[in-house]
Amino acid sequence: MGNDTSYTDQKFEQVGRRVRRPDGVDKVTGRAKYGADAYAPGQLVGLILRSPHAHARIKKIDISKAEKLPGVKAVVTCEDLPDLTGGNRGMMDILENCMARGRALYDGHAVAAVAAVDKTIAKQALKLIKVTYEKLPHVTDVDEAMEADAPVVQDFVFTSGVEPKPTKPSNVSGISQFGHGDVDAGFAEADVIVEKSYKTEQTHQGYIEPHACLANMSSDGSGELWVTTQGHFVFRNVCSTLLGIDIAKLKVTASEIGGGFGGKTHVWMEPVALVLSRKANRPVKLVMTRDEVFKASGPTCSTSIDVKIGAKKDGTITAASASLRYQNGAFPANWGMIGAMTAYACYDLKNVKTVGYDVLVNRPKVAAYRAPSAPMAAFGVESTMDLMAGKLGMDPVEFRIKNAAKEGTRASYGPVYGPIGIGPTLEAVKKHPHMRAKLKKNQGRGMACGFWFNFGGQTCTDLNIGIDGTVSLTVGTIDVGGSRASLSLIAAEELGIDYEQVKASVADTASLGHNDMTEGSRGTFSSGMATIFAARNAVEVMKGRAAKMWDIPVEDVVWENGGAKATGKAHSNLPPLTLKEIAAKSPQTGGPIAGHNETVADNAGVSFASHICDVEVDPETGSTRVIRYTVIQDAGKAIHPDYVEGQFQGGAAQGIGWALNEEYIYGKDGTLQNPGFLDYRIPVCSDLPFIDTEILEIPNPNHPYGVRGVGETSIVPPLAAIGNAVSNAVGVRLNHIPMSPPRILKALDEQAGG
Repeated sequence: MGNDTSYTDQKFEQVGRRVRRPDGVDKVTGRAKYGADAYAPGQLVGLILRSPHAHARIKKIDISKAEKLPGVKAVVTCEDLPDLTGGNRGMMDILENCMARGRALYDGHAVAAVAAVDKTIAKQALKLIKVTYEKLPHVTDVDEAMEADAPVVQDFVFTSGVEPKPTKPSNVSGISQFGHGDVDAGFAEADVIVEKSYKTEQTHQGYIEPHACLANMSSDGSGELWVTTQGHFVFRNVCSTLLGIDIAKLKVTASEIGGGFGGKTHVWMEPVALVLSRKANRPVKLVMTRDEVFKASGPTCSTSIDVKIGAKKDGTITAASASLRYQNGAFPANWGMIGAMTAYACYDLKNVKTVGYDVLVNRPKVAAYRAPSAPMAAFGVESTMDLMAGKLGMDPVEFRIKNAAKEGTRASYGPVYGPIGIGPTLEAVKKHPHMRAKLKKNQGRGMACGFWFNFGGQTCTDLNIGIDGTVSLTVGTIDVGGSRASLSLIAAEELGIDYEQVKASVADTASLGHNDMTEGSRGTFSSGMATIFAARNAVEVMKGRAAKMWDIPVEDVVWENGGAKATGKAHSNLPPLTLKEIAAKSPQTGGPIAGHNETVADNAGVSFASHICDVEVDPETGSTRVIRYTVIQDAGKAIHPDYVEGQFQGGAAQGIGWALNEEYIYGKDGTLQNPGFLDYRIPVCSDLPFIDTEILEIPNPNHPYGVRGVGETSIVPPLAAIGNAVSNAVGVRLNHIPMSPPRILKALDEQAGG
């Protein structure tokens, strides 16, 4: 990686500081521009007509009356989005999700769109579009979708991962298997075996800012798109492919983002806005309502999971298996595969087998949600780990410590771990004061572990030094959690200057090379790596400029403490040159000073966390209150500790909502019953305790500063930690998420023989 400094013995001057965030003032004063804040002269209002049916054949769409309405400038259907994908199945699925093609596959599926001079006229136009539907059988439950007589959602889907290849289409798009050893032999060795089944319901990321974009297509075939997204370069590539536009002719600018958590990694409506603009020859703004966000953007999966663990009397796990069924919505994906990969990643197992099933249903296309698939798998595994500890008479923490993965462990999904933090997080749990606090009546404590891979990916970064010595850092990864501050700290660290001298900006797609999505906890990891190497490029340039100013060989120049220093006795009379002094002379020594780096940041460090949770459950109402919560997680190296702690707390808060309240509720007709924050209840401040955090730093040897991604792991343990706490509080095992009051009361009633 070109890094000649060991991450283990580095002394940091800037990295690790709790500095002021560069976007803070604009956000608290309302000056920050979000997706719906974009404006273009002459812009039109776009609205989308959506299917009211879970599954229906579209026999006819009559747009003639809508087109004739004064003030309507464009009406589009799937005919305005011809298939230009060249047979790319993934792109075809995105195209069909953006606009139904022959069939509406879920409640909320887009079937037509209008652009008009104002919202009132646009709404009138939607009412004038007449769609003739033929209702078709539907299925929304993951287990029901796997039954032999279930209605087939997509007739092109033949189950992959099985031999021989099936001859009939199926709702099971793929089966994935992971593991090693001989689980049958391992279970035969076990003194105790625990088997349990679990269900989790579908949840939404719950970001406050809805999807929004402003599209402006020109008659020369070029276009611009302003959008709230986690990855504007990827949006550019997808939209260019679907519309047949040269990539270089579509410029995409990302707004500030009002939450994403994985839900803004997918293209939902942007191609529709571009087509409306092209047809109207005017800019078109499209903003989803909250109802549309719930019905037609990507929530996470609902699941059905079976877990089996066998162990010796001394607590050694001899075998573990899991069958994990994930519903992917109406389009094939790999969420079940990821669940199968992550399920047992925290443990050192001799015999392990997981099987993931990816299942289609008549629901919206599923999107990532912060460590996608891992929380559900952890709920099943970590709940069963507690059950096993109880059967063995062992402390749940000690049982986990005994079986925890470590450096050299072969992970259940394949690779051999390097230095990892699961053991240290568990030891920290064991020592934490939270574990010794006394509980009262109707209170329970639970803990659980979690894992996430983290990703690297393609990254491109520019660093330019002004003649006054200040630094412009230009990155292409969207800032969803404070990365501009973290990357500025990294640039300042490398250059040897103060954080306040660096200004980081997110470039549009015309100003920088390709950058992958901000997902997989890759933002600070990958852009941090690119920033380090771009800064080192700039340092080499400045050493050359200093050599020219001194008229000495560049080999005799070193960079120390934010400036150039001449080495050797022959140059001992030369005083050091600061970065500012070198920058001031740059017009006379060769022109602008810059550093650049493009990389594929491989070898992201895996991440582990252990959480502790105390709850109080009212046995009369089933109402649950989280009274204390602690997150302990390995960050590798905390570049900006405030942001790291914020990521820990945010993931835990979302997990608390998921565990106790949040779920998509579909009626028998397959339509969503609660598409809004009144009926889909996310946690508010009064629902949450202060979430304590403890940052551990077990450096990732594959990053110059030891960085690991931190943004996703913190949502993995909460479902299980809260499940274990609630189960301990009420004395009966809860196996269905969310653990809402009716489910808790039902479990208590069943225990009492009611």
